[in-house]
Amino acid sequence: MVEVLKGNAVAAHIKDNMRKDIEELKKSNKTPTLAILRLGNNPGDVSYERSIIKNCEAIGIKSEVYEKDENIGTDEVVNALKELNDDNSISGILVFRPLPKHIDEEKIRSTISPEKDVDCMHPLNLENIFEGNMGGFAPCTPKAAMKILEYYNVPLEGKNVVVINRSMVVGKPLVMMLLEKNATVTICHSRTKNLYEITSKADVVITALGKAKYFDEKYFNENSVVIDVGVSLDSEGKLSGDADYDKVSHIVKMITPVPGGVGSVTTSILLSQVVEACKKL
Repeated sequence: MVEVLKGNAVAAHIKDNMRKDIEELKKSNKTPTLAILRLGNNPGDVSYERSIIKNCEAIGIKSEVYEKDENIGTDEVVNALKELNDDNSISGILVFRPLPKHIDEEKIRSTISPEKDVDCMHPLNLENIFEGNMGGFAPCTPKAAMKILEYYNVPLEGKNVVVINRSMVVGKPLVMMLLEKNATVTICHSRTKNLYEITSKADVVITALGKAKYFDEKYFNENSVVIDVGVSLDSEGKLSGDADYDKVSHIVKMITPVPGGVGSVTTSILLSQVVEACKKL
């Protein structure tokens, strides 16, 4: 019988710990505050923003939205970030990405204060992960995947783990986190040949390909643990993960659903990093 690794339980556990920390901070007259910098009115960004604000309100984190015109120049975004960096009432800063194409993202990444960089944009925070220092801010999606594995007591030491993504946002930092847990990691991507031959022999498969229902039964075995990070629309316009859940869930050992899996933990990770930033102010 498959065990469904539901993200809501993990998110609730993270939020319970946050509430305790927030109460302690209030005793010192500190309120964790997240500044959201959004360029333009992309419907996806606005929807995500509403979700973040709702989650903030539910646990006692203050949120402030700084909306700028999407045609704003790089220098103006840099100046806006510098103001937020210098504002002692702001604990963490979230810049919605992807940025408009005319914005120099490297300048933006280097401008945000590493101490307030709760979405792990700054090169120094990424560098820490690649040096094996997991005590700072980490990209929220890979950290969410790791939290799910930890919460459901999935052993990683000595296990063969396949990560299907090579981006700096998910795949590469996730590999470093897994290596820190002494897993044996194989990193794959969309150009990997005979991918099913690799994944079907793995203990844990973490997919972040972004292709709805791409992985069917041949990619897994009866002991597979599947962490599905991919989110896209299937042929019927329904939200789906990379794995074909209906085909796969009856043969694997454990699997995260989509929706209700990694995505539901990611926002909680973001907010927990706002709380941690507030502690250090």
